[in-house]
Amino acid sequence: MSTNIDQPGIPDVSLLQELANDFFKAVPGTAPSIGAVGQPSPLSYDPLASQGNVADLKSPPTSLPDPHFAGAKTPVSVGGAGVSPSAINSVNAIDLKNQEGNFTSPGFAGTGKAPQSVAGRGISPSAHQQGNEVDMDNPQTALPDPHFAGAGKAPQSVAGSGSSPSVQYAEQYEQLPFTAEQDLLPDIKNILAGIPSFASAPQIPYSFANAGDSSYYFLKENNTSLTGRSAATVLPGSDSKSIDLSKPPFDVNLVKKDFPILQERVNGRPLIWLDNAATTQKPKPVIDRISYFYEHENSNIHRAAHELAARATDAYEGAREKVRHFLNAASVNEIIFVRGTTEAINLVAKSYGEQFLSAGDEIIVSHLEHHANIVPWQQLAQKKGVKLRVIPVDDDGQILLDEYQKLLNPRTKLVSFTQVSNALGTVTPAKQIIDLAHGAGAKVLLDGAQSVSHLRVDLQYLNPDFFVFSGHKIFGPTGIGVVYGKEDLLNSMQPWQGGGNMIKDVTFEHTQFHDAPGRFEAGTGNIADAVGLGAALDYVTKLGIDNIHQYEHYLLLYATKLMKEVPGLRLIGTAPGKASVLSFTLQGYSNDEVGKALNTEGIAVRTGHHCAQPILRRFGVESTVRPSLAFYNTCGDVDTLVSVLHRLKRK
Repeated sequence: MSTNIDQPGIPDVSLLQELANDFFKAVPGTAPSIGAVGQPSPLSYDPLASQGNVADLKSPPTSLPDPHFAGAKTPVSVGGAGVSPSAINSVNAIDLKNQEGNFTSPGFAGTGKAPQSVAGRGISPSAHQQGNEVDMDNPQTALPDPHFAGAGKAPQSVAGSGSSPSVQYAEQYEQLPFTAEQDLLPDIKNILAGIPSFASAPQIPYSFANAGDSSYYFLKENNTSLTGRSAATVLPGSDSKSIDLSKPPFDVNLVKKDFPILQERVNGRPLIWLDNAATTQKPKPVIDRISYFYEHENSNIHRAAHELAARATDAYEGAREKVRHFLNAASVNEIIFVRGTTEAINLVAKSYGEQFLSAGDEIIVSHLEHHANIVPWQQLAQKKGVKLRVIPVDDDGQILLDEYQKLLNPRTKLVSFTQVSNALGTVTPAKQIIDLAHGAGAKVLLDGAQSVSHLRVDLQYLNPDFFVFSGHKIFGPTGIGVVYGKEDLLNSMQPWQGGGNMIKDVTFEHTQFHDAPGRFEAGTGNIADAVGLGAALDYVTKLGIDNIHQYEHYLLLYATKLMKEVPGLRLIGTAPGKASVLSFTLQGYSNDEVGKALNTEGIAVRTGHHCAQPILRRFGVESTVRPSLAFYNTCGDVDTLVSVLHRLKRK
């Protein structure tokens, strides 16, 4: 049995087409046969394109470019037909001439149905008019699979006969979901059992037996590789003996289609967004939710008797509850909306710090901190006579807990530290640091700006007194963030801004403030983007933060292994178990030169000091190049990054 040498495990396409022709000739009512290799008839049935989404790599504009073929050359496809080998291998081929492909909305495509109303069922009429229906109660319905939209309905086949075009050939799929195909199962299995690669390696990535919105992104038995390859990677110094890169928890190619900006082209290349530690991109459900707010709900909140005020208030307070649930906080009264992490830390410094700290007291921060978790405490120290002390790190960038314990003393009033370093990716032992601080009688602020999009955050388990993060770091809008504070503590703190919305009663002699969270939300807040943040948390929750963490961990190990093979590349920050940040320098090039070369290939990374100069200077550098990964990145993105670095070194 011959196979394609470029994609091991993929059988020769001409043989597959011959088998398919023989098979479908024997089945009454099926589509016409396949033509010559690379020249399928417009009406032909291609068994490799079981989703009806064959990628034409001769047409550059694409929502899902194959990252392995980012160069100007036309890649050699399976059989030369213009189909991406990796897309076929993961059964995720996309028609690049039709960016919408098969992913149309089954609910309103020519059915004449009226969209669901505003009254609680979550479909925007205006979004329907644009063909962008999104179920606000279920943010992962932006790209439903039209073949499997109805529970129990037979999907429409390529030939229009109502039978499923997908070929179910893996041994683990004991029963096809559609009765019209049940009699064909033994024949299909017998034919394909004779092909060694099919018999040994299941190729269908999805479970259609339980088809529906919640299963759209997820892989049955986790059988599809990150890039259509099978690989196992061992990272030196890692606790894991081996990481199987062939088992991601969800299909990244389907997830990627939810992010419109990832369809952009930069310098003629498909955009590869590796600047996620600076800001993350926004999925369509978040974009649509914000638009829906301005089209149907826009009003100030809390103080009006009209309908739009009620809608806006419900949406805003609903977002607060989503944040509470996502963080596992005890009460919505512990969730305060602010502009972002920087404003959040300043709020605590100006309110709690100025009220409760005095000369001689001490604040502890770590060497890993972002400037936003250094400068406000320096200002407070200068104003109040407070001393700032720093937890050192080792040569991998890990917190030295023994040294931290030596810093704790009866004068320690506050410990403020990051859960994940934005410059190095180090994950700090947050629970231990918090417990030790509480044992010394100190309060704790935990900076979650870089952790909430990568790790599960359980505030009732971690037990910090304050927790802060920014919406734009977790696929939400800019200009919105959160301060969590324990309710009793917040109610004991003075407001840091005065004005409307945060008062119960005002006279010229005295003002009575609301309890938290109202006392810290003076004036008209960023209502629409708070609602957008809620939609982003819905999206992340639907994918599953643990699934995201697993996928990104695999991707980080893969990237680390390849980057260590680039001559002259120095990784800055090598702590085991780190988050998906890869700071580096490249011998012979300035960091800006590397960044510009990557940008030429459509790759976005951050260069500079990343607002974390103290930790970079700890490693003897003033700046780094910083690729940072998210769940919509792929091994192909990493391959393209590393290929540019190798090319620079060859020059």
